[in-house]
Amino acid sequence: MISALMPNYNRADLAFERGEGANLFDSAGRRFLDFGAGIATSSLGHGHPHLVAAIAEQAARVIHVSNLYHIPQAERLAQRFVDASFADSVFFCNSGAEANEGLVKAMRKTMADAGKPERYRVICFDGAFHGRTLAMLAATGNAKYLAGFGPEVDGFDHVPFNNLNALRAAITPETAGILIEPVQGEGGVRPAQLQFLRDLRATCDEFGIFLGMDEVQCGMGRTGKLFAHEWAGITPDILSSAKGIAGGFPMGAVLATEQLAKALVPGSHGTTFGGGPLACAAANAVLDVVLAPGFLEDVEATGRYLWDGLEALVRRYPSVFTDVRGSGLIVGLKCAVPNAEAQSAALAEGLLTVAAGENVLRLVPPLIVRQAECDAALALLDRTARRCLPAVSLAAAK
Repeated sequence: MISALMPNYNRADLAFERGEGANLFDSAGRRFLDFGAGIATSSLGHGHPHLVAAIAEQAARVIHVSNLYHIPQAERLAQRFVDASFADSVFFCNSGAEANEGLVKAMRKTMADAGKPERYRVICFDGAFHGRTLAMLAATGNAKYLAGFGPEVDGFDHVPFNNLNALRAAITPETAGILIEPVQGEGGVRPAQLQFLRDLRATCDEFGIFLGMDEVQCGMGRTGKLFAHEWAGITPDILSSAKGIAGGFPMGAVLATEQLAKALVPGSHGTTFGGGPLACAAANAVLDVVLAPGFLEDVEATGRYLWDGLEALVRRYPSVFTDVRGSGLIVGLKCAVPNAEAQSAALAEGLLTVAAGENVLRLVPPLIVRQAECDAALALLDRTARRCLPAVSLAAAK
C-alpha cells in the first residue's frame, strides 16, 4: 500500500525535532553534526536568533499579500542585492528551478525583443543540475532524470565542462546564451576553472550572447564571496539564486542587468508566492549576517581550514577517499568506496552529509561553522573512514 507521502524520496529513518547552530537533534534526542544543511540551504544553521526573530516578527504582522501591491520588504531586499552585486534589478520567486526558468525566459525574451526570436537556445554543461521542472530537466540533460517524462523540452545544448573549444563549436545563430554553475554541486562538487569563466565572458561578448550563472547552490556566501563567479573577476548578465538565500525559508531570485530585466514586462512572467513579505524578511535577515563585516572572510578561512583537514584525511585513508574538490564551504570528498556507503557510515557516526555525482561525498555545512565544528566533523570522518576500510586495511591501520 502506498504511503500518504508520495514515494519519490529515499528517506533515512530519521526525524529531526529541533536544531541549534550546526547541530540537529532527532526524536530520540540523538545529536547530529549537520554538514548537509538541508543541501546547502540552512545557511545560518538552525535556530539562528536573528533569523528566527525576523520570521516571527513578520509572521505576526502579515504573511502574504500578493504582487498586486507594493511589498516594502521585497523592495528593500532587491536594492540590497543590487548594491552588493552586478545586478540592476531582481525578480523573486520560490525555488532554484523556478529561478532558472525565469533566467532562461529572460534570455529568450530579450533576444525576441531585439528582433532575434530565432535565438532561443541555451548552452549548458555535462554534469549540470538546474532543477526538476520539465524545461530544467532538459537543461540538466541527465538521461536518468529525463526518463519517463515524454519528449524533451527543446532549446538546450550540452558540452563538456571546462572545455572552451567545445563550447565555441556549439554556438550557432540560434544561441541565446550560456548557463553554467560556477561550482557544480549535484554533478560532483566540480568547480569551473576561473580562466574558463573568464573565457566564457569574453566569448559571450564576442558572439553577442548572454552569460547566465546558476548560483542556486554555490552562491549566497558559500565560497567566501557573495557569489562564486566573483572569484573569476567577471560579471554575468543574469544569475539565479535560491537555497541559502533565506536560511531555509523557500525562496529564489533572478538577478539581472537592465538589458535582460526590462524584457520581463507586466504579464510576461510572474509567481503567486514569490517575493512575499515573510520570505523577504527572512532573506533580509540572512543578508544582515552574510554581508556583515568579516563574515565572508571567515567563511573563506574556515573553508581553507576544512580543506587542509580533508586533505590529511585523504592521505590517511587512500583506500576510502582519493581527492578533495570544491571551494569554500562547498566541498567534496571523492570516494574509493561507494559514496552511499560513506554517507551511511558518516550518519552512523553522527555526521550528516550529502551524496553527489562522480561518487563524491558532499560537505555543505551552515556558513556559521568555524574551526571547532570542522574539527568535530573531521574526527567523525576519520571514524567514518575506519568503518569503510576493507578488513585487511583496518587491521594494518591499528
